[in-house]
Amino acid sequence: MPSDGSRRGTGDVQGAGFGGLLRRHRREAGLSQEALAERAGLSVDAIAALERGRRRAPRAQTLRLLADALKLGEPERALLTATARKEAGSVRLPMRQPPAPANELIGRTTELTATTRLLGQRLTRLLTLTGPGGVGKTRLTLALAGDVADKFPDGVCWVPLASVTDSAAVALAVAASIGMHRQESTRLVEDIAEQIGRSTMLLVFDNCSHQVATVGQVCSILLESCPNLSILASSRELLRLAGESVYVVPALSLPHDEDRLTSSEAVRLFVERAIARGYDPAGELDQVARVVRRLEGMPLAIELAAARTNVMTIEELASELDTSFGILAGGPRTASPRQQSMYGAIEWSHALLSEAERDVFARLSVFAGGWTLGAAAAVMPGAATRVEALDLIGRLADKSLIRVTRRDGVARYYMLGVIREFAADRLRAAGQTDDAAARHAQYYVGLAEESESRLRGPEQGEWLDRLDGELANLRSAMAWALRTSSIDEALRLAGGLWLFCYLRGHYAEGSQWLERALQLGESVPPERIAELAPVYAKANLGAGTLAFLQCEYDAATERLKTALRQYKALGDTSGTALVLQRLGGVARERGDYEAAEDLHCESYDLYESLGDRVGMAWAHNYLGFVAWLRGDLEIGARRCRRARDSFRAVGDGEGLAWSLISLGAIAQYGGELVEAEDLLQESLALSQRLGYREGAAWSLNQLGIVERRRGLTDRAVHLLDESLAEHRDLGDRWRSASVLEELAAVAQQRERSEYAAFLLGAADGVREVIGAPVPEIEKAGCEATRAAVEASLERRAFRAAWSAGRAAPLAAVADGYPPPESSSAATPAERTRDPF
Repeated sequence: MPSDGSRRGTGDVQGAGFGGLLRRHRREAGLSQEALAERAGLSVDAIAALERGRRRAPRAQTLRLLADALKLGEPERALLTATARKEAGSVRLPMRQPPAPANELIGRTTELTATTRLLGQRLTRLLTLTGPGGVGKTRLTLALAGDVADKFPDGVCWVPLASVTDSAAVALAVAASIGMHRQESTRLVEDIAEQIGRSTMLLVFDNCSHQVATVGQVCSILLESCPNLSILASSRELLRLAGESVYVVPALSLPHDEDRLTSSEAVRLFVERAIARGYDPAGELDQVARVVRRLEGMPLAIELAAARTNVMTIEELASELDTSFGILAGGPRTASPRQQSMYGAIEWSHALLSEAERDVFARLSVFAGGWTLGAAAAVMPGAATRVEALDLIGRLADKSLIRVTRRDGVARYYMLGVIREFAADRLRAAGQTDDAAARHAQYYVGLAEESESRLRGPEQGEWLDRLDGELANLRSAMAWALRTSSIDEALRLAGGLWLFCYLRGHYAEGSQWLERALQLGESVPPERIAELAPVYAKANLGAGTLAFLQCEYDAATERLKTALRQYKALGDTSGTALVLQRLGGVARERGDYEAAEDLHCESYDLYESLGDRVGMAWAHNYLGFVAWLRGDLEIGARRCRRARDSFRAVGDGEGLAWSLISLGAIAQYGGELVEAEDLLQESLALSQRLGYREGAAWSLNQLGIVERRRGLTDRAVHLLDESLAEHRDLGDRWRSASVLEELAAVAQQRERSEYAAFLLGAADGVREVIGAPVPEIEKAGCEATRAAVEASLERRAFRAAWSAGRAAPLAAVADGYPPPESSSAATPAERTRDPF
């Protein structure tokens, strides 16, 4: 960069975080993320993760690669390094960040000053922003979280609860937001408290009102267990906990001086929103004042009213409000005036609907996270056609009660949270909640079952994205099925989704669904057992597969053997063959290669008897996998090439990714590093395009080994680090152990023997817990690394580092914790420095 531009850039970004600073330098260099990744020898995902804050503590060699690629001068290089070290000072969890506000916050200076003082100066550890629906609690919460973020070194974590319909899911939402990958624990809140520990962080619960009791219980435990934790909550109702500070969010200021109307927050909000709708009411501020006074300064009511400026004048709008609200604003006498006026604001839009529109409006509240046209038709009464559904949805969109998004050629509809809540009240009042929820669940059961055949073949990526887009609805349908003990829906939905949960990495959640559905199924009447037998078999297959992927081998074996008996009793040859494949996977990871090969051969024979070429391809792939793991590279290559060609022919993305990984690993172990890199890069690109997390993690693992063998340890560490983080998040401890051993080899190459011993100890501890040995193909390398480490360290130092590694949680190791330094002269900063 030019010296004058460098100076200006440094000053402008002095207060930026590492991600923002990196983004600024990249843009000033005129580089895309892809161009910077190529120049630095990093992955595009790594650049994106650093800029977005998902990875907050880049290693030293990553900083060097980035600074060299950006051609930074000494001042900029020093600032980038200092910013990275500052953010690496304490370990940060991969937390969910507050969403970016969609528009400017109008006013709220007084409110922000008062609440920032309470939280920023730690005058309270629990602050609840309360007030009626529509007063702007969430918007103020977002602004407050942003203002105090620098007061919490370990970050701000956002926990959205608007779509959480089951109280048992509150803790799951918290776990997901702070980055925990295992969510099936019976002591989940205590596990969350252990993960937060002594971190100085802010946990933000948004939209607590419908789960206030459960949220209160969770907050109480966390505050007692985590001494440096602060909590910010937005709720209509107080949490009623000891030490709780309450801030009542007021309405926006109303106009009092006719000569200074624009100083009113309420007027400013209306004007801004009307302009956004394409109409500028600059010459009608007196009528605007009339409207906002009638709405009592409630932000949501003002926004709903401003939305009508696309079809009404301000004077017409004011007149309509004057005549309508006199009737509709009167709620229960015990309700506050603001609650009455908020109810009136929404009811006003509701009153303009026809009977058919009102019914559909109420029924659409059953959706979580939006819906498609076909889904809307499914929950409507009678046999509504897509044309009828489209007409009614269009009318509701015109009245600003629902919003429309368009992406990838598909229109999707959704309601604002407060409007959905109002619609749900109407649905309950009409006594139609159960019917709508049942229709909703039936639709998503059908979608899940339809997806099963589409997730194998050329439509795989499209259907994975579709299910991801419907994940909130799938969760809602699953919660309803379990809550109402709807055995058929629970088993069919969970059984239909296990492959999706595997491919997109929802191992723990899918396992929980399946186990709860199977437990519910234990109460099925005897006369229905035969009828539900195929569903039971599928659910046991899914439960066993997901348990296997999380290295719960005993539980997996039990479920899979049950499924095997059930499929054999049904005479289902295809199902039997698939279960045998999964049992072969368990045997493979436990190191019983002969049993694994026998199971895969048996599976192949069954698929061959059916003429199922895809099944035969998978059998070849797994037989090749077993072969190269045990060191038979030639046999493995022959099997996997055959599988690859078949997968290409049928368009099976997952299968193609796996066969490429195996062929890349075979080439790597055979010393053909260029060929290995080509194969693995192709697999990585395909896996990332599909969102296939396991495939991406394996590809990164093997690419890291390639770079280590080339002597490019900077790039090796980066790739292996990314792989370890992904395997850790998935819950795959078997592969995590192998990646730790590879990292140990790199550490030893860099003469970091104590850290290498630490990593070897961590890997050994993981293997002992899951009961899986080092794969045969990896043993020689692992033993060589250990021998080199032991030769370079005193026995006492080796045992200390090894023991520290065995005692360290996998999550901590994957986050880059180094072992304690043996030197007593090491400073705390040196002991927490990047181990590489």
